[in-house]
Amino acid sequence: MHDVVEFLHRHPPFDDLADNALETLARSVEVEFFASGATIFQPGEGPIEHVRVVRRGAVELVNDGRVLDLLGEGELFGHPSMLSGLPTGFEARAGEDALCYRLPADAVVPLLARPAGLRYVARSLLERPRPDPTAPGASLDPAGQPVARLVRGRPVICDPSWSVREAAQRMREAEASAAMVRLGDGELGIVTDRDLRDRVVAGSVGADEPVTVVMNAPAFTITPERSGAEAMLEMLDRDLHHLPVVWPHGEVLGVLTDRDLLAVETHAPFSLRRAIEDASDREGLRQAAGQLRSEVIALHDAEVPPARIGSIITIVVDALTRRLIQLAVSDLGAPASPFTWLALGSLGRREVVPSSDVDSGLVWDGDGEQRQGYMRTLGARVVGELAANGFAADPHGATAAQPLFDRSFDAWRSVIRTSIERPDRGKALIFISLLSDARPVFGIGDPRDPLEELRQVRDRRTLLRLLLRLALAHGPPTGLRRLRGSRRDLGEGRSIERRGQFDVKRGGVLPIVGIARFASLAAGVRVTSTRARLDAAATAGTVDGRDARVLAEAYDLFWRLRLEHQVEQLRSGVQPDDYIDLEGLNPVVRGYVREAFHAVAAVQHSLKGDLNLPP
Repeated sequence: MHDVVEFLHRHPPFDDLADNALETLARSVEVEFFASGATIFQPGEGPIEHVRVVRRGAVELVNDGRVLDLLGEGELFGHPSMLSGLPTGFEARAGEDALCYRLPADAVVPLLARPAGLRYVARSLLERPRPDPTAPGASLDPAGQPVARLVRGRPVICDPSWSVREAAQRMREAEASAAMVRLGDGELGIVTDRDLRDRVVAGSVGADEPVTVVMNAPAFTITPERSGAEAMLEMLDRDLHHLPVVWPHGEVLGVLTDRDLLAVETHAPFSLRRAIEDASDREGLRQAAGQLRSEVIALHDAEVPPARIGSIITIVVDALTRRLIQLAVSDLGAPASPFTWLALGSLGRREVVPSSDVDSGLVWDGDGEQRQGYMRTLGARVVGELAANGFAADPHGATAAQPLFDRSFDAWRSVIRTSIERPDRGKALIFISLLSDARPVFGIGDPRDPLEELRQVRDRRTLLRLLLRLALAHGPPTGLRRLRGSRRDLGEGRSIERRGQFDVKRGGVLPIVGIARFASLAAGVRVTSTRARLDAAATAGTVDGRDARVLAEAYDLFWRLRLEHQVEQLRSGVQPDDYIDLEGLNPVVRGYVREAFHAVAAVQHSLKGDLNLPP
């Protein structure tokens, strides 16, 4: 352990820790060896519950086959995924024989929350090469966003004649940690909570003196189009905690704080996930999970991309599911065999909105009535508790509370093989589609994975044709493509219309999800997100590259509309749904929607004429 302490002491962010803290950290270290070329983690894996430090050798960070960075002795990796709760963005592989120290999140996160740790995280996120900004998921990165999107709340603007007391009152009312003071010649001053604490509370300045006595002037500012990365570097280099965002003509857009720049990346999912993991009972879980709706509204108001918000909701549901399973196992006793809980549907794809229900499955090893009884009780209890926390089960029965989705490994494998061999029977196609969205959430032990059977699908041409037919069953509402918001039948008999409204899920999102799912199965690629599936399908040639881009753009539009609609319903205290009023859309957006429906219909027509399946 002494060698580990000595090593960590030489490298940030551990170099300023006291000896006793280093010794405690060292006791949690696991030593791992990776041969040259070995994959340490893959893109899309996780979220990671630990970080690694390179002890000896080298580790490559790889994106689409291109080495973005080469990490050497003492360098940390895996912390962006650990902090954000999102899957990994890159592949990490050993560039040469590598020895790594693996540290659990519980031991590392408190260290990264310190000022020195925060600076380390910021530096590492900024200095490390980034993926192509046009690549899927790049919009999730706050360091690449313009600072105009990262500012929260309206600024407090003071007149130089205001007293310190009046400025502090305005800051309190606005829940702001800083206020601007407008001076002559277009200059600005700034007063912060720290200024008030140091110069008024602990200093000699009176509360009735002018605010100019405690302000700092001129304030260093940044223009709205600058990136979060640039803002973060300016704040680190100048040791600033507040950075005013000001248009060139002098209008103050807001004040960016140092924590704002990492909040979108880390704090929202991490704090909710921590509250859930720390809950000791079901009542505590309900209180923690109850924060999600207000957090979704806040994230939307901060202009966080919809895909990011969907990921955060997924993180919360996953954390809640894990904790509920742990509590159930504590009540029921240790399971007699390994098991894995699966997320299915939109939850499996990490494409969740406030109205989404929860599809789930349970896989366990072994046979026997005792094992079966335990797992049935476990499945029903967890699904029921999820519903009690506001996450309703799938109304069609695709949940681990139903025997069809709570099975032993052998039973799962048998029904999957039967569905693949006889796809024309019963609901075999729907079953295969559901399982293709599956991903593991939590488990005990190491059960076998029956989903490997799905790799057979790409070699079954008849099955692929049937899956394509199922994917094309959902079509955009043709009436909407002809109309300018008038209240006519939009769906030609389909249930995507209600009192002049259209169902953006059934008429907009699901057609694209279905095509992406089919195309990824045809390509033999086991990924779950719609965006990743479209990329993989374009690479494999199961969907034309231009069509994949068109579908991705339409998907982003529909999902944004869907989330905006549901956030307003949450704000009004209304149960969220998927029905959007055409007349509530402005003409420009309505035009975009019509164009998107045209584009999706054109791709569907192309697929009907040319399946483009593998030979």
